[in-house]
Amino acid sequence: MHTFIVILLVIVSIGLIGVVLLQSGKSAGLSGAISGGAESLFGKQKARGIDLILHRITVVLSVLFFLLALAVTYFKI
Repeated sequence: MHTFIVILLVIVSIGLIGVVLLQSGKSAGLSGAISGGAESLFGKQKARGIDLILHRITVVLSVLFFLLALAVTYFKI
């Protein structure tokens, strides 16, 4: 069981890395990071199309990653 969960964790990790790298950048540089965070916080920019799909896939894979990491720890004991 532990080996199966570790294999799933590796697959989800690779998928998560790939999806994050496929996402487009929201800003450039440090000043863009500050203003870009404020714009996304207040909803001035709505994600559409492929960005929305990639965002949702990222959320699902990150939750799976977290749960599988906990499962690996639980079944290791």
